[in-house]
Amino acid sequence: MGDEADRAAVQRVLEGEVDAFAEIVGRWQGPLVNLAHRFCHDPGLAEELAQDAFVRAYRALPRWRGESRFSTWLFAVALNVYRSRLRRVRVAEVPLDALRGMADSRFVDREYERRDRAELVRRSVLSLPEKYRDALVLFYFHDLDVAEAARTLGLPEGTVKAQLHRGRAILRRKLAGFLTGGDEEG
Repeated sequence: MGDEADRAAVQRVLEGEVDAFAEIVGRWQGPLVNLAHRFCHDPGLAEELAQDAFVRAYRALPRWRGESRFSTWLFAVALNVYRSRLRRVRVAEVPLDALRGMADSRFVDREYERRDRAELVRRSVLSLPEKYRDALVLFYFHDLDVAEAARTLGLPEGTVKAQLHRGRAILRRKLAGFLTGGDEEG
């Protein structure tokens, strides 16, 4: 039903009913802000990025051929906007060594430790090369399956599978001492 509603709204926009785009924004604003937040971890910037993505999508609607689901096309547009913008405005990265104390602390309660570990993983994912980062974010954090992630990225499924495999391997190496070595007794 979602794709049919999107297709109908797009058709109405293309026929001159500009207000129909509000339906699209209403349906996809949450997911686009969520996707942007996965890349920048800044709520204000995430909303700004999503807004930019909607503007770009609105302008590009006449070029959508309808060969894939509208959401796949919209996510691809958004991903391109996010990549482009975040190349210009680098997200503050913290060296993993600076985070070791967070993962090693035996005196921090479990909730703080869980949050610290999640932050460590998030920062590690953001520090990956773009092709691995994008595949991992779409697959794990945005819950797209391999086929949908491949369509969103405009890549063959095998390429996305390889990027996921390599990205996970890089993360395992980066995080090996942080997530498993923090519980050692001195």
